Order: sequence, then C-alpha cells, then structure tokens
Amino acid sequence: MIRTVNVQEITKNVKEMCIEANHFLSPDMEKAMKKAALSEESQVGKKILEQLLENLHIAGNDTIPICQDTGMAVVFLEVGQDVHLEGGNLEDAVNEGIRQGYVEGYLRKSVVSDPLIRENTKDNTPGIIHYKIVQGDKVVIKVAPKGFGSENMSRVFMLKPADGIEGVKKAVLDAVADAGPNACPPMVVGVGIGGTFEKCAVMAKEALTREVGEHSDIPYVKQMEEELLEKINGLGIGPGGLGGRTTAIAVNIDTYPTHIAGLPVAVNICCHVNRHVVRAI
Repeated sequence: MIRTVNVQEITKNVKEMCIEANHFLSPDMEKAMKKAALSEESQVGKKILEQLLENLHIAGNDTIPICQDTGMAVVFLEVGQDVHLEGGNLEDAVNEGIRQGYVEGYLRKSVVSDPLIRENTKDNTPGIIHYKIVQGDKVVIKVAPKGFGSENMSRVFMLKPADGIEGVKKAVLDAVADAGPNACPPMVVGVGIGGTFEKCAVMAKEALTREVGEHSDIPYVKQMEEELLEKINGLGIGPGGLGGRTTAIAVNIDTYPTHIAGLPVAVNICCHVNRHVVRAI
C-alpha cells in the first residue's frame, strides 16, 4: 500500500535535526564520554574529558552549539519504495530544512558556493545528500553535520588485494596517527572497505552514524573493530592530543563487495562530538 508523505515533513524534520545535532550530544556518545572520563589513566587526559563533558552540559542547558564549527550538513535518506512524495522536489526540501535549521538556529554558516571562488552561501546550503531506496513505507533521515577539522584528516587508500586484512589495519592506524591532535580526539573512526573509490568513502562517513558500542554483525569485522580500537588507544595521542589512552571512542567498519583487482579503504574520522541524529517518518 502506498503511503503519501509531503516533502514539507522532510523540511521540518531536517530543520529540527540540524538544530538538535548541533546543540545536544547523542545519548550513545554522552555515555561513552562519561565512561572514558572514568577509565582514563592520564590525569591530563581525564581533566580534558571532564572539561569536554562540562562544555557539552553547558551547551545543552544554554542551547548553544557543542562546537563552534557547526559543520557541513550531511544527510542520509532511506526512502521506502512504498512512499509517494508530494509537494515539491525532495532535494530542495532537504536543503530548505538545512537552511532553516542553520539560519533560525543561529548556527555558523560555513559553506561556500564554489570551492575556489569561495563566496559564502550565508545559509549553510547546499548539504551533502545520499539516497537509498529501501523496502517499506517510511523515510529514515540521518543528519550528521561534519566539521572540517576532522574531515580534513580523512583518507582514501587504494590498496592491492595482496595487502589483505593487515594492510587495511595499517592504513587505518596510519590515518589516525597522521591525524594526531588535529581531529579533536577522542575521535570516532569510520571505515569503509570495498566497493569503489567513492563507495568506500560514503560507507566510512555513514559508519560514523552507527551507535557507539554497536558492532558489525560480521564476526571478523567485529574483531577488527575491537582490535583497531585497542591499537589506536595505544598510540598515546589521548584526549586533545595531550596524551592518554582515550584517543578513540569507537571504530565502526562497513564493508561491501569489490573488484578482483582492488581493495579500496576509506577512513573518515570524526571529533569527540560526532554529531548524528536519526528519525523515521
């Protein structure tokens, strides 16, 4: 049975989600940060984590952004094939939601209309929008504003198949080590393995929206997530890059079939706020 959804509902929800994501830490990240503050062995690292938690508490209470870089809005849409959208263009509706959220929410506008001319669009549009057509009659929206301190530290590696799992692990560790303090640790590390050059990058970005503590249901991937988290936290970068064992909160890995001649790997790093909000309408 076909279900009709007016795109104004998409606009309304995206607007609210942009504001929510930029003012309130998601429950999974808050829980992980509190746990990290209790377990961090470095006194400096522990103090930084406590200060970050205090900052997040103030932001939520006073409705101010949890980070001054309110990011470029990244939106993942899963549109049920039994949904009929009416009332306008879907992409325009999403961008209108971003515009309203950033203007009415008094969020920093960081998007420029051309990558080289660099004139600010003054409303943080357009966003980066990814679409999937799925079964059902719902529209699932994931809004993940991405700051560029961490985004600039992200990498794509076109490995050889012979590099195998050890080559993948090395690539992830190299990317995190190279990022050091620049990605505002403690970080969440999203990894995409397989597909093509662009597919692995999109997977790595969407992996950041997975709840902290929720692992891949593929046994070897789950094992790799746990092993990489331990090794990353052994690098000694620590909170704020000032030392300690809490360099990363989570490593989330997604995989996809690939060509016999390739092994694409993307590492998309996110800072300690790792903003993400998910809704189904």
